[in-house]
Amino acid sequence: MRSVQAFAPATVANVSCGFDILGFAIEGMGDRVTLKEKDHPGLVVTSIQGDGGKLPKDPLKNTCSVAIQALLDELGTDVGMEIFLEKGLPLGSGMGSSAASAVAALVAANELLGNPFQKKDLLPFAMAAEKAACGAGHADNVGPSLLGGFVLIRDYHPLDVIKLHVPKDLYCTLLHPHFELKTADSRSVLRESIPLKHATIQSGNVAGLVAGLYEEDYELISRSLKDVIAEPYRAVLIPGFYEVREAVKEVGALGVGISGSGPTLFCLSKGKEKAAQIAESAKKVYQSLGLGVDVYFSAINTQGGYMLEN
Repeated sequence: MRSVQAFAPATVANVSCGFDILGFAIEGMGDRVTLKEKDHPGLVVTSIQGDGGKLPKDPLKNTCSVAIQALLDELGTDVGMEIFLEKGLPLGSGMGSSAASAVAALVAANELLGNPFQKKDLLPFAMAAEKAACGAGHADNVGPSLLGGFVLIRDYHPLDVIKLHVPKDLYCTLLHPHFELKTADSRSVLRESIPLKHATIQSGNVAGLVAGLYEEDYELISRSLKDVIAEPYRAVLIPGFYEVREAVKEVGALGVGISGSGPTLFCLSKGKEKAAQIAESAKKVYQSLGLGVDVYFSAINTQGGYMLEN
């Protein structure tokens, strides 16, 4: 029986001004999924490592199996597979943990089936898994995890996803404080409606960020990394947010925001050296607050999900 393995990277969603429509992928961090063919139809989640026993093995609830089943349903086939998931991302971290699992599973399944789909065409199946995981099939994590780089979701009906230009010296520093913030809690504080003034500001910042990426204008990117819709309400749920933001901007961060629904923060910068300085500055702040934190920095991942050698 054949066996294949794939990897999918961590992601940052929203990217401050781009609530539910922008995301980008990170180098190095992510999930691995191994698939093995089996004699009989049906999907079986055989093992999950790195989740502390928290993720379901029920194929109707696990994001890997939900994504693969959506793919199989589209093909009208019932090929049997065993699923082995290795979590490299913490749960409830705001780094696209459920998205990475789903994308790695889909990339592997597509390979196992002889690549019936182009990579971009796997996106709806990943969104189905996201809906099963958190109740909403957003693409701002699964999009960049699958396709790599910066991704813009222009519309969902019909789905219109665009890969954006990535400046070659753009780096991201991720700060993951040691506590879990549930997506449901983070969404519960958001307002049902927003003032026209805020909608105008947010639209201008999204346009400015996209223009800044294409022009490789780091000052414009910096000016555009402002969120008036979600961040003002979510920041209060994340200890140290304002202290960290002030400290890292002093050492040259282009901007600071909440990665996805949090509690991880992301900081964009120009160059690897600056990203490292931001990491050290943030560590000192968390230490002064008595909070543990995992810190990671990398260039933007432009590859997305990919196959691994077994």
